[in-house]
Amino acid sequence: MEVLRSPRKLRPGEQRMWPRDPSQKEVLTFAVRCRLLTLTLQALFNAIIPDHHADAFSPPRPAPSGSVDQLVEGLLGGLSRWDAEHFLFIAEHGYLYEHNFAFLPGFPLALMTGTELLKPLRGLLSLRSCLLLSAALLNLLFSVLAAVALHDLGCLVLRSPRQALYAAMLFCLSPASVFLAAGYSEALFAFLTFSAMGQLERGRSWASGLLFALAAGVRSNGLVSVGFLVHSQCRGLLSSLVVRNPLKQLGKLMASVCLSVLTVSLPFALFQYYAYSQFCFPGSARSIPEPLVQLAVDKGYRITGENEPPWCSWGLPLIYGYIQDVYWHVGFLRYYELRQVPNFLLAAPVAVLVVWATWTYVTTHPWLCLTLGLQRSKDSKTLEKSHPGFLSPKVFVYLVHAAVLLLFGSLYMHVQVLTRLLGSSTPVVYWFPAYLLQNQEPLLRSVDTVPEKLAENSPPGQKTPRNCIMKLLYNWKACSPVTRCILGYFLTYWLLGLLLHCNFLPWT
Repeated sequence: MEVLRSPRKLRPGEQRMWPRDPSQKEVLTFAVRCRLLTLTLQALFNAIIPDHHADAFSPPRPAPSGSVDQLVEGLLGGLSRWDAEHFLFIAEHGYLYEHNFAFLPGFPLALMTGTELLKPLRGLLSLRSCLLLSAALLNLLFSVLAAVALHDLGCLVLRSPRQALYAAMLFCLSPASVFLAAGYSEALFAFLTFSAMGQLERGRSWASGLLFALAAGVRSNGLVSVGFLVHSQCRGLLSSLVVRNPLKQLGKLMASVCLSVLTVSLPFALFQYYAYSQFCFPGSARSIPEPLVQLAVDKGYRITGENEPPWCSWGLPLIYGYIQDVYWHVGFLRYYELRQVPNFLLAAPVAVLVVWATWTYVTTHPWLCLTLGLQRSKDSKTLEKSHPGFLSPKVFVYLVHAAVLLLFGSLYMHVQVLTRLLGSSTPVVYWFPAYLLQNQEPLLRSVDTVPEKLAENSPPGQKTPRNCIMKLLYNWKACSPVTRCILGYFLTYWLLGLLLHCNFLPWT
């Protein structure tokens, strides 16, 4: 049974400071500490472990000359590995090469903005150092805000403050943590996506649509989020079918669905048009520095002004699908090769987690799933009261979203990307473990009613921390097997990701 504390009454003239909820403050504090520890460990691992010579995108750049530049490169250089180098390159030079268009402009624009704010430091730092510093600070901010947004969303959807808290804490130790810290777009995408979901739960569909559109300009899988808007509009139609003119309501629904699709897909569509204008219009060649032209010649990169690429003559000339096919060999079942078995094993835990969550939910609410979560509000409220937390009827659309991403990622994408794809896109990978912790961990089930139980099991002479996740780690031997599996998975991937990714070892 959950114990909810009523908020303290304000004195006359007193204003409540943010965060209002003590749990939100706890999430904020833990998120900042985890991100700072992540940055510290990546700097340590990058310093003591030699880099692997990987065949990754590596544009020419001058070596750090000043002592401050060398310090920045030493502390933050591990954040620029693999795809991060693409984002840094785009923020510095723009979209010069054809394959750069695989990376949407949302995060590079954020990097450029952050670099402009650091302009007063340009006397001490090179542009490269400013970009690295901007990436580190922005992703620190975005990942912390994403944790707070996830906690807020959990409180709205789960109606279980404890599960919402546990889920936000687990996000701070996400298996995709290295990508939330490195120069990747995952932290910004998670913040925008979780915030959009929260706005939609509050009934603010316009604000939600705008945030979903911004998220779709950061990562292409943000396009799938239009399903949340469509499902919300369908529920609204169902609740209004008692009015006299259902055809009018149906017409409004179709108009709203079309508007939602156009709004969310607009940034992606504009980006595709920009690529078309760069490569398919005559006279669109740009002035490119000679070292970057030579890199294109050496590596076979296509630049503007060369022969017109074949995708320009397609009926629907989308550069994104062409790049994924030609440069990254993405396609249906293309990754199903014997030599990719280690990568499938790498993605197995998060896949098992989503499948387990789906099975648990479907077997609990078979009729709700058959009706696509569109039950009447009266039945929905009854279900919500009898099944709070992860099994709430409100979770249905989030579970479908997670299952769709898992299915598409497993069949079409490089399967090891599933960890960061799901870890930055869906709250289900945090809600379901939080549900398991609350229901199958005796130490947490009794934490509200018997708070001294954890203290009794703590090592002698050590003070028991207030943070629920840290309490479990302090009492590891007393935890249930399920808790050990969940925390072991989160912490192992958090640590291995930092260890391998920052040194150009495969962890993408």
